Amino acid sequence: MSRLGALGARLYRGEVGYDFVGKRKIWYGISILITITAIVGLAVRGLNMGIEFKGGAVFTLPSTSVSVSQAQTDAEEASGHDAIVQKLGNGGLRIQVTELDTKQADAVKTQLAEDLNVDEAKINADLVGPSWGETIANKAWTGLGIFMILVVIYLAIAFEWRMAVAALIALIHDLTITVGVYALVGFEVTPGTVIGLLTILGYSLYDTVVVFDSLKEGAKDITKQSRWTYSEIANRSINSTLVRSINTTVVALLPVAGLLFIGGGFLGAGMLNDISLSLFVGLAAGAYSSIFIATPLVADLKERDPRIKALKKRVLAKRASAAAKGEPAEEPVETDFDDDPEDVEPGGTAAPAAAVAGPRNRGGRGRPSGRRR
Repeated sequence: MSRLGALGARLYRGEVGYDFVGKRKIWYGISILITITAIVGLAVRGLNMGIEFKGGAVFTLPSTSVSVSQAQTDAEEASGHDAIVQKLGNGGLRIQVTELDTKQADAVKTQLAEDLNVDEAKINADLVGPSWGETIANKAWTGLGIFMILVVIYLAIAFEWRMAVAALIALIHDLTITVGVYALVGFEVTPGTVIGLLTILGYSLYDTVVVFDSLKEGAKDITKQSRWTYSEIANRSINSTLVRSINTTVVALLPVAGLLFIGGGFLGAGMLNDISLSLFVGLAAGAYSSIFIATPLVADLKERDPRIKALKKRVLAKRASAAAKGEPAEEPVETDFDDDPEDVEPGGTAAPAAAVAGPRNRGGRGRPSGRRR
């Protein structure tokens, strides 16, 4: 078995772990900082909306020796607006100029033919109205709203309302970061970007639901025992699915990274950037939020419940009583991701699982076993 596979098995069994839930204030702080940066970037720089949303004209030129920079300069001088020029595979050029009406587009076409020494009859001009992009945006917002409502209803029925709220916050967190990155880097927003934003919601929700399923199973009849708090069981659920989440995210990110960095960056296929950037940032943010945001939020909300709050008091009181009597901790396990002997407490006994990893799983996935007290 590979080292990663062995680590995943030990995480699943609760033999090792990391205190994600216990350090949740750190993750909240990081997320708030990233979100504020994204919002500031959106407010200051704004989104670079594509021609489909602003309206304008697209001029397609046949094979020519004119450089992209020269064509961009001539197009901006002829139109008085910013122009985006792309080199096509057949040697031609595709020139986008926003905010042009039919009369202006005809004049720009004539001027381009003269400046670039191209037959005007061979220049294909397509006019795009802003109403088309507005329709797409409205339908996207409608689809997003319906998706969010259905997600909340499903999670509230399949799990509970606290998990539905946490998942919704995580999804909004992912969307905000992705849109903010677009504003900061200045990539063009096109219908492909909208598709990418809607696609990442499914990936983000998948990782979150996997952890929630483990948490639901592990927290069954939790108030009938006095060995583990809800936060410790939530932490155990994250650790037991951690390697799976990492593997899923890495496998999904690799082809998207190829599109973004190789296709869009190295090979110059700029049209790939609009969808690949949203997918790349969204997938990474979704993996982060499912581990560091969604489940810790559930633990925070759950521990406001009087029964769970009372359970935590019983567990802590029992441990304090055992410590006062000098009794050993129950089911001691390692609490770090390595086999460093320095992690073991003096006397050869490892730190108790409750301190970091949560309950140790012997009877079933994510659920603490052993006699209840």
